[in-house]
Amino acid sequence: MTEDERSALHDLIKKGKPSARKVARAHILLLADEGATDKAIAAALHVGQATVTRIRKRFVEGNLARALNEDPRPGRRPKLNDQQEAFLIATACSIPPAGRPKWTAQLLADRMVELQHADPLSDETVRRTLKKNKLKPWLKKGMVHSGDRRRRRLAYGRCARPLCRAGRPQTTTGLR
Repeated sequence: MTEDERSALHDLIKKGKPSARKVARAHILLLADEGATDKAIAAALHVGQATVTRIRKRFVEGNLARALNEDPRPGRRPKLNDQQEAFLIATACSIPPAGRPKWTAQLLADRMVELQHADPLSDETVRRTLKKNKLKPWLKKGMVHSGDRRRRRLAYGRCARPLCRAGRPQTTTGLR
């Protein structure tokens, strides 16, 4: 370990700002640099021996930053791609089915599957997608949850714009 790396670790420990995991990793590296065994480090810091081995290995294979920080987690692939999301928003902005005063998340999910724009979709996925775009078609007063007429018009513009770009016909809405 270089002198710069050693001083960076001491600075990290003294500041008190980083997460507890990062501080523990810094302690592991400093003790390892002093020549302590994995078993002794694990006992002194009350961590598992596998943790010590993993941190040391990440330092040797990578660098100080890789040893101190966690690897990014892959996460789950989104259920809707951009095109499907645009279609969902446009559908939410359209007039609800006959006999229905407004769209519900379940109706929208069913419509997406019916039109073969998505695999089976839960109403929660629909709700999260619409919430991300600040749309709530199931409200009585309008699409946008904090909306006046101007905001509703802007929301409709956001809904229709992706479809216009894709060359699809626009749907009509009950928004004024």
